[in-house]
Amino acid sequence: MSSPRGGAAAGVAAALCVLLLPSTAAAHPQADGAPGSAAPSYRPAEGAVPVTGAARSVDGPEMERAKIYSDTIAPGQKKYYRVRLDDTSNAFVSTVLAPPPGSRSGILDGIQVSLTSTDGRPCSSSPAVYFGGETARPIAGYASRHIGDDSSSPCQEAGDYLYTVAWAGTKAGGGEKWPIELRYMAEPGLKPGADEPEVPTGWSSKAPSPSGGAAQKVSGGTGFNDAAAVDDGAWRDDIQPGESRFYKVPVAWGQQLFLRAQLANSTSDSSVFTVNGLRLALYNTARGRVSDKSTGYTGAPTGVDLGTAPAAYANRFEPDSAEAAMRFQGWYYIQVTLDPKVPSSVPMTLNVGVEGTAQQGPPYDGDAEAAGFGIGGSGPGSGANPTMRAVGFAGIGVGTVLVLGLGAWQLLSRRSRRPTDGSAEGDAAYSR
Repeated sequence: MSSPRGGAAAGVAAALCVLLLPSTAAAHPQADGAPGSAAPSYRPAEGAVPVTGAARSVDGPEMERAKIYSDTIAPGQKKYYRVRLDDTSNAFVSTVLAPPPGSRSGILDGIQVSLTSTDGRPCSSSPAVYFGGETARPIAGYASRHIGDDSSSPCQEAGDYLYTVAWAGTKAGGGEKWPIELRYMAEPGLKPGADEPEVPTGWSSKAPSPSGGAAQKVSGGTGFNDAAAVDDGAWRDDIQPGESRFYKVPVAWGQQLFLRAQLANSTSDSSVFTVNGLRLALYNTARGRVSDKSTGYTGAPTGVDLGTAPAAYANRFEPDSAEAAMRFQGWYYIQVTLDPKVPSSVPMTLNVGVEGTAQQGPPYDGDAEAAGFGIGGSGPGSGANPTMRAVGFAGIGVGTVLVLGLGAWQLLSRRSRRPTDGSAEGDAAYSR
């Protein structure tokens, strides 16, 4: 018959085994893309609210600020939603179109978003966002409303406004519905009477020299919600055909971001030639596209570079869309995509350079960081990596089990040493 102490030891060992072995689902996300694709699908935001956009403007469901919503859209569709704006904040309403990996698209397929008053007056111009190739990958864009001192500016009043998401381009995708993710963010306006900051001048577009040393290992996420945090330096990852990998980097006011994504050579026996083999895209804090570049891939090492203007409040008034998108301090999202025609997984290096000294921000009339426009925490809407979260919980569990298990072991050990004759010596020994 086994002793109580032996049973306790077995129980502690079993508990430790359960907690120390990572969850298979967390450590190895299921490849759940389109048929024949090994790439994982876009991971939706935790707690995203399901919503169904309406075909008629009067029926559009209301979206609240700081919440993330999920819906679908099919080729040819146009969907209406409502947002209630105040008269003090700058509004940014974004949409992510996330087709399953391996899906095909037309070069001019994409989405067109807009924000208008209920009588149809546009709040700003919002160019369509296209896939730019035959590879369907997550793309995003936003429509905005800027609060200014000029009363003649459109959409300055508080009230209900219409947000629309329309399929742009052809109907190459057929009638299949693809997921979309929607978010409404409100950036505080400037303090009354404050001067709007000036556009930065004298900044350099020359990329810094890559940092030396071995690249750090990283595993990119599937989208904005599980993007892997990176900073200055070189980062090493592997990317599957048809896959998009996402990373996020904090950029403070006055800082520039320089990126270089490099593919290693292919070791596959199959011949390789893709026009847009490697794509590098950058999105700002509110999920607005900053830049999108690509390069061909022939199986030989190749790379693509991207550099930005300094992050500055006044950039939003610039005519150049790439400069205008560098309008926030906050987390910026890097997307690297490998063409599905590439026959096998390829090692990839991402060089990240954040240049410039952090500067004081604009005189906000409110807490911009609390509204999602800051660099604290893990970034707006970017939830912790599920694998790391599982490891964190496991670490807490292991510590708890060790404390309880060792305590039980000590208690049982003492009991085993206690005399069974009920003597005072035995009671004294047990109480020590």
